[in-house]
Amino acid sequence: MFDKILIANRGEIACRVLKTARRMGIRTVAVYSDADRDALHIRMADEAVHIGASPSTQSYLLQDRIIQACRDTGAQAVHPGYGFLSENASFCKALTEAGIVFIGPGIRAIEAMGDKLTSKRLAADADVNTIPGYSDVVRDAAHAVEIASELGYPVMLKASAGGGGKGMRIARDGEECRDGFGRAANEARSSFGDDRILVEKFIEEPRHIEIQVMADSHGNVLYLNERECSLQRRHQKVVEEAPSPFLDEATRQQMGEQAVALARAVNYRSAGTVEFIVDPQRNFYFLEMNTRLQVEHPVTELTTGLDLVELMIRVAAGEELPITQADVGIDGWSIECRVYAEDPFRNFLPSTGRLVYFRPPEEKDGVRVDTGVFEGGEVSMFYDPMIAKLITHGADRQEAIARMRSALDRFVIRGVLHNLSFLSALMAHPRYVEGRISTHTIGEEYPDGFHPADLPHENPVVIICVAAAMVRTYRDRAARIDGQLRGHQRRVPDDWVIVMDGEQHPVNIVPHDGAYSVNYGGKTYEVRSDWQFGQHLFNGTINGHEVHVQVARRHQAYTLARGGSESEIRILTPRAAELMRHMPEKAPPDTSRHLLSPMPGLLVSLAVTVGQEIKAGEELAVLEAMKMENTLRAERNGIVAKINFEAGASLEVGDTIMEFE
Repeated sequence: MFDKILIANRGEIACRVLKTARRMGIRTVAVYSDADRDALHIRMADEAVHIGASPSTQSYLLQDRIIQACRDTGAQAVHPGYGFLSENASFCKALTEAGIVFIGPGIRAIEAMGDKLTSKRLAADADVNTIPGYSDVVRDAAHAVEIASELGYPVMLKASAGGGGKGMRIARDGEECRDGFGRAANEARSSFGDDRILVEKFIEEPRHIEIQVMADSHGNVLYLNERECSLQRRHQKVVEEAPSPFLDEATRQQMGEQAVALARAVNYRSAGTVEFIVDPQRNFYFLEMNTRLQVEHPVTELTTGLDLVELMIRVAAGEELPITQADVGIDGWSIECRVYAEDPFRNFLPSTGRLVYFRPPEEKDGVRVDTGVFEGGEVSMFYDPMIAKLITHGADRQEAIARMRSALDRFVIRGVLHNLSFLSALMAHPRYVEGRISTHTIGEEYPDGFHPADLPHENPVVIICVAAAMVRTYRDRAARIDGQLRGHQRRVPDDWVIVMDGEQHPVNIVPHDGAYSVNYGGKTYEVRSDWQFGQHLFNGTINGHEVHVQVARRHQAYTLARGGSESEIRILTPRAAELMRHMPEKAPPDTSRHLLSPMPGLLVSLAVTVGQEIKAGEELAVLEAMKMENTLRAERNGIVAKINFEAGASLEVGDTIMEFE
């Protein structure tokens, strides 16, 4: 076994590998860029080596510096995590030549499976079901249209060297195919340095289901069941679970055996994932093989009881797998939600900044949190916007969902925007609860984006009762302090008005046996909590039922959030509420005459010129952030009056790209 390993990654996955290595008694070396000088993975490792500037091309992607860090620290092996150099055959070869073990598959497997064209041919040769498509590199956009016409629309355009949803476009006609080819090639070039694109038939109503495989160097290859990864946005996975609510045992076995056959065909070693597209009739087709650890591996760990990182390390050290296929079972159900720094109400634009307050739910009762950030740390513009992975485990799917919904309510993040509300909406959506999902579900349910109106309160009474208990807790506290200072007790009234989202709700609040009796709408609710003024999370019960509500205060108003829904709350006396009815409302400023940069990023292209007439919805510019291209469109009809930046400019949040008249 190794004495010391280096983790050639950052963030959440670096911390994940560090935890297992520490438990195994293996010393660890972390690497970091300028932007990560204070990162969590640096704090967790036994040693840390600086490898370059903030952009990944000047740090985490520099093979020579990582190999030199191994030499300088005496690290015997490298775990690449996922992303960066995890599927880079030249890195694996360079490590081998330097006498350093790569904790992953061999060079041949990485090369074969890293190229979608080659992997598809190998899969077909191994009798693995494959999707109909063009089996060579597409020359240009015109060639793509020609191929698509022969296959029949819709088709999928995707980067040959791609992964993670980058460099992928769906085309349903010639115009979309021509435009999508250029966009996919640009993203592929930016993300992978390889702009080759392939075209294949697009499967309607597909599910994305993948098989986890694990193999050693002694000829043992196992499949560790499946993961359902169908809830995707822009081809990026959002929610994953194990097992799949769609597969039956026969299909699971067939998919598993084909995944094993493919792994054997390339003499695979270590952890890997064979991804399949599954149609409504449970016909399945090979999509690609990821020759690395997957982001969603925790759901497999929780349902099999195996530590995949430990198995990878042991296999890399030459050990034999300690289990056989007969030992692999399915224990309950597990769900993973990816928590990102992004604004779901502004087309999921990435958000950067400092985590002013960061309190994930406690890891107990089937809740697990994998993260690489900490309170006071920064979410950088240079890397993936993932904040954490929230994972729950239950005896069945219903329990896993219930635990996830509760955990999302208890996950408090301040300082950057985040997608917790969107995740809560997905967990409560009937299509997800019933398991009726496909890779199109999010696009079908939120065709115009995600909006606050998509999140009505499941039970507004809960928010009203919590607000009532909060005001009485605060006022009783103030009365006690006032009495101590002045020698007399202030009387706290029982009647209040909760103003929620502009509507007034009269309540009567009476202390009762360590709780509060809230009378609202002709009913009485007993609210119990130890919440104190200033706390960001209200934990308590209403009539014995557990509730968790997030609390944020701004001046005299509160924002209360539960189940992804947010409400602005004001708590007033009846007289103040009456006077409030006569207060005028201030109109928001009109920004429709300006195109503002919604995030830091690179202005890739401009689609208009000064003096050009534009229509609402028309493309204005393309902004690249975190290696993803974002199209900025006109909100209204108008004429371009001024353009303030040229293509290639680096923009900050709020920069005025262009003005209209």
